[in-house]
Amino acid sequence: MNLKELAAALNLSQTTVSRALNGYPEVREETRARVLAAAKAAHYAPNSRARRLATGRAMTIGHVIPLTGRAEMVNPIFADFLIGAGEVYAREGYDLLLSMVTDGDTDKAFRQLAANGSVDGIMVQAPQEDDPRIALLKELDLPFLVHGRTGDALGYNWLDIANIRAFRRATDFLLDLGHTRIALVNGQARFDFSQRRERGFREALAARGVSPLPHLMANDAMTESFGYLSAAAMLDGPEPPTAFLASSVIIAIGIRRAAADRGLRLGRDLSVICHDDELSYLNNDVGGPAFTATRSSIRAAGRRCAEMLIDLIRDPDQPPKQELWDVDLTVGQSTGPCPTP
Repeated sequence: MNLKELAAALNLSQTTVSRALNGYPEVREETRARVLAAAKAAHYAPNSRARRLATGRAMTIGHVIPLTGRAEMVNPIFADFLIGAGEVYAREGYDLLLSMVTDGDTDKAFRQLAANGSVDGIMVQAPQEDDPRIALLKELDLPFLVHGRTGDALGYNWLDIANIRAFRRATDFLLDLGHTRIALVNGQARFDFSQRRERGFREALAARGVSPLPHLMANDAMTESFGYLSAAAMLDGPEPPTAFLASSVIIAIGIRRAAADRGLRLGRDLSVICHDDELSYLNNDVGGPAFTATRSSIRAAGRRCAEMLIDLIRDPDQPPKQELWDVDLTVGQSTGPCPTP
């Protein structure tokens, strides 16, 4: 069945059917639902080339990834986000353009994408404090959405989790168990999410009159080896921690390995809380939660970010959309009372 035949079967114009299939806001919701149901029943799939010509859009979303060798985004967390976003892109008829660029060439890549009309919008991830990409994309008048946020987060579209509240709550949990020598093993300090998580950690300690210990704080790319090496150094050093707060389940797995090397059992000799992102291939729930964790699905975030960005592309004059998600704290097997000296 082609577009002409589908329109005739519905007794609608081809223009109305095309606009309903492509998500134009001026189409009434009841008409859109009727068209989508008929298209699904008839196994109708619009020709992508014709769709581009009809809409004047590239029907493509861009993700520009800088190759630094230490990129936070080239990891299982980024992969799960991409899967979630990709589900929505496919459902709405959009392609994904993944552009890997040399560090320092991000501006050039954005300008080229805008000049060529290669994409209808850009997904921005791992924002830094006062991230220059936001000002540039505003200048280029290219629709974009930020997964995360920066600074005061005004005047643009973003979705983020409540990092400060999450890590304040996690730190309070450890303090309630009697821990005061708590280590923070965090992502790279230049990223906004790392700064917010450290702020939550510090606020919780300050509220209890506990001072953070500089030798028990570390920042780097969130890898298993970083977790292992950081924990090994801290556990072997002066005033070793009795608890760890990790910015990723990947880091926490490294901490667990370092603890095992020293004959320490999590939940009895050492406590660990992580942020786990509910990763598909590192499931924290099998056999009961292995780690006590602050939890928020990165795949769900990818889906919602994609929905928000496509909505922005279809209606670019709407006010900025901003969503802040709270996270759950799930108690697992990795935490327990502070051991008696």
